[in-house]
Amino acid sequence: MPDAKRKQKPPVSIIGTGRLGTTLALALADKSYPIRSMVARRVASARKAAKLLDPSDDAVQVLPAKNLGSLLHADLFLITTPDDQIAHVASELARLQTPWRATALHTSGALSAEVLAPLRKRGWSTGSIHPLISATSSTTVLDGAFWSVEGDKTALRVAKTIVRDLGGKSFSIRSEDKPLYHAAAVMSAGNVVALFDVALEMLVQCGLTRTTARTVLLPLLASTVHNLETKDPADALTGTFARGDLETVKRHLKALKINTDALELYRLLGKRSLKLTKGHPQITQMLDSV
Repeated sequence: MPDAKRKQKPPVSIIGTGRLGTTLALALADKSYPIRSMVARRVASARKAAKLLDPSDDAVQVLPAKNLGSLLHADLFLITTPDDQIAHVASELARLQTPWRATALHTSGALSAEVLAPLRKRGWSTGSIHPLISATSSTTVLDGAFWSVEGDKTALRVAKTIVRDLGGKSFSIRSEDKPLYHAAAVMSAGNVVALFDVALEMLVQCGLTRTTARTVLLPLLASTVHNLETKDPADALTGTFARGDLETVKRHLKALKINTDALELYRLLGKRSLKLTKGHPQITQMLDSV
């Protein structure tokens, strides 16, 4: 019996059934975590997420966010709403006159556990758990992901257990550094996507379709990622700035005059590339004068 109790997973309620919330619900259910409730602003969204768990099972409570007062007891609450809604959810949960206390973890990358202060004051354990993945659908694979976790001692233990159960690895940073941490994540994911879109636009100007441009650029991007997997950025850098090819930079700048967004990105990122090479002052001067 003690072994069975040790293996028993805590019941979970998930507030926010967007891509990440639904992904977590499916992943946790697959690891034998009982999903107690699914909550969303629109009840249809919560119902759809619940049906993905088991179309024939009505055991999962489905609630619209305005009916939080009807929540069933759970040991763990995952708040997977957009960042600007987390404080409101925490306040609403704290207003519930329930005799039980639980652990609440939010999934924001930029906010710390402090946003859950109303729950902490009620005796709950509070923390955050943020996966370093790009969740584009409810079937996003979490296995192998790295997760940033922070919060009080109990919340950290719960968060690390979840990460381990989902096949990931956890790390912690200071709570006050979460905005900087999240900005770094945006730089390496969201901003790379935006940069890729600019590159597509440039090849379309060359006469390619977006589909063809995407097809020819993706292997290049993949080879760069592979280089970064095995080398420091300074050693992974290739191309014009790594070689210090002054004349090519001149040609690039001339061609980019018709695209101000691309020109500014080229200039700023080119200067960063030159910092990696620790040389080529002529090119740096040229970029500064643009």
